[in-house]
Amino acid sequence: MTPMSAGREKATAPAAPAGPAAKRALAGRLSWGLADQAVCSMTNFAVGIYVARSLGLAAFGVFSLAWVTYGVVLSVSRGVATDPLMVRFSGVPADSWRTAAARASGTSLCVGAAVGTVCLAAGLGIGGGVGSAFAALGAVLPALLLQDAWRFSFFAAGTGRKAFANDLLGGVALIPAMVVAARAGSVAAFVLAWGAAAAVAAGYGCLQSGILPRPAGVRRWLRDHRDLGYRYLVENVGVSGAAQLRAYGLGLIVGVSAVGVVRGAELLLGPFLAVLMGLSLVTVAEAARVLRQAPHRLRQFCLLLGGGQAVAALIWGAALLLVPDRAGELVLGGVWHAASELIVPATLGVAGAGLGVGAAAGLRALAAARRSLRCQLFASTCYVAGGLGGAALGGTVGSAWGVAAATLSGSAVWWLQLRAALRERDRDSIREVRTS
Repeated sequence: MTPMSAGREKATAPAAPAGPAAKRALAGRLSWGLADQAVCSMTNFAVGIYVARSLGLAAFGVFSLAWVTYGVVLSVSRGVATDPLMVRFSGVPADSWRTAAARASGTSLCVGAAVGTVCLAAGLGIGGGVGSAFAALGAVLPALLLQDAWRFSFFAAGTGRKAFANDLLGGVALIPAMVVAARAGSVAAFVLAWGAAAAVAAGYGCLQSGILPRPAGVRRWLRDHRDLGYRYLVENVGVSGAAQLRAYGLGLIVGVSAVGVVRGAELLLGPFLAVLMGLSLVTVAEAARVLRQAPHRLRQFCLLLGGGQAVAALIWGAALLLVPDRAGELVLGGVWHAASELIVPATLGVAGAGLGVGAAAGLRALAAARRSLRCQLFASTCYVAGGLGGAALGGTVGSAWGVAAATLSGSAVWWLQLRAALRERDRDSIREVRTS
């Protein structure tokens, strides 16, 4: 039986009643997802704040360029490794999960090693502060991607507490690493400290799972899941690649400091983004479970998920508008005044993204990779066009408003595609019943 046929059989399985025990299990998985992402977001927030306050706006802009580059590589890893794992190996027997986790983590490790080598060579060739930051990123990419692979592997198995333990250990390890980096006083030192903490978490993931990554299984993993992996690769790179193009373009149009301002606004939204990302760790797996157990509830699940996140984003953004300048300066230092001007458009953009996440989870659960790819390519194109067009017309603030408009437009397309995919599935189900 192929993975795709297995997925279809699961999707058409009889609906199981959602009793109190099932609801408690769902609440537990969501809670671990939120807790784990809270740790990761606090770690990222601490790194960003420390760099912003220690090195100033220009150096923070350089760090932000390395950060968005890491985001692109992370998207590649997730697309070919952990996204197929989440779709096809959530809630499966332990033996199947262990084999899949070994191959998926091995794939992530190979992506980190390959792209890390390129970043290291490019950084050494560029030289200067930017070059050293990228060289440092290349050195730590394998550890960063392996840590992320264990997170998704544990959530696919329904053991989010292990992901939480991993990332909590990484956060603790970051504290002494940051102290050493502050003494060095360079962006590269902070990148290396970030990667060193990730290496500790990645190593502990191997101990917790009792599994070693299997780079030798990469070819088979890519072959078995190429129907999803390559589309998810393009889709994910569309997201992070658009962010990278916007960051580089904004740096060229307005200046490197503008990249730091945008990153500062993102840090202000950090606590809410922790909730958004925490839920995203489990939403695809939960949507897949809903589809297997009660397919008629998938639309409602996605609507509650997306609508709830959008409302929460608006509430958080409204709270940020009430923060006094003195408190903002205490957190972001000199970055605060410029970043605070972006709160309204940044909040609208995040609300639009949260709304789209609900539809995206449904499309992933349905394994409708072609539809989700179309959505993401459209959304990414709008993101780059809005971000850079806005920058050309109105500088950093104009770029933020352009991104907000693009994100809301993209969310509408996600929901249109989910509605079409659900209708298509209903027609297929009726056809199967008539022919059986």
